[in-house]
Amino acid sequence: MENTYHIPVLLDKSIELLSVKEDGTYVDLTFGGGGHSKKILSLLSPKGALYSFDQDQDASQNIIDDPRFNFVASNFKFLRSALRLRGVREVDGILADLGVSSHHFDTTERGFSIHGNAELDMRMNQRGGQKASQIINTYDEESLARIFQQYGELETTWKIASCIARARADKAIETTEELRNAVAPCTPKKDAHKFLTKLFQALRIEVNGEMEALKMALEQSSKILKPGGRLVVISYHSLEDRLVKNFLKSGNFSGTVEKDFFGREETCFEIITKKAIVPDSMEIENNSRSRSAKLRAAIKLS
Repeated sequence: MENTYHIPVLLDKSIELLSVKEDGTYVDLTFGGGGHSKKILSLLSPKGALYSFDQDQDASQNIIDDPRFNFVASNFKFLRSALRLRGVREVDGILADLGVSSHHFDTTERGFSIHGNAELDMRMNQRGGQKASQIINTYDEESLARIFQQYGELETTWKIASCIARARADKAIETTEELRNAVAPCTPKKDAHKFLTKLFQALRIEVNGEMEALKMALEQSSKILKPGGRLVVISYHSLEDRLVKNFLKSGNFSGTVEKDFFGREETCFEIITKKAIVPDSMEIENNSRSRSAKLRAAIKLS
């Protein structure tokens, strides 16, 4: 089911950078179809352990029957507390393959895809939280413009928000098709696909609180990794990559490296990818959704 659910991106390189110890304890923050988890398990001895997180109920269909495998049905922002509940206080490595899986885009009824027509949902965890339609219909124009600019990096976002406000004044926007129709007057003919992709991305990030969850997981990772432990992260857009890059460099999200009384730089990681690693042409050809992937990795200092 792995290949139909999600093709793991930068699989060999990410696992190589994780540098799996056979008796170690590892975390896969984004289980999905289980591609990265299976590779990690293949390198562990019977004494090793893997804890794989996923808040999406669909991912539970891919649970691996292996005594070393532990599925955590939770958002990875609860990383530290979820592990403590399971008696784990420190780990040897953490891997995160961020973003949306192929499964989410291909399951049209979930509302992630810009194609087709489906309920405007976009929740990773369908057991609670606001749907995208609730945000579209209840946020004021200023708030809509803010998320389109901040999370979609779109231009003239006040025009987009105004288009949505006019459309919803006549009828609530409940489906992906209705949203596309609402923003049609603002959609550039030349780059319509790119525009809609960024619009849907911004909504998805807001619905799922993705940036805040990533910040929380990164901060917790520095606390639970053993000295010498590794953090490996694959991101798919500039917002994620910037957070990861800054955190690995400085231990904060501004990227400013602080110094102690003696002028020595204070950082909790040694970066082992001086430049982000990207998929080669063959991988992009086999999996077009890997095109925007960027891989960064670092070692936890003592």
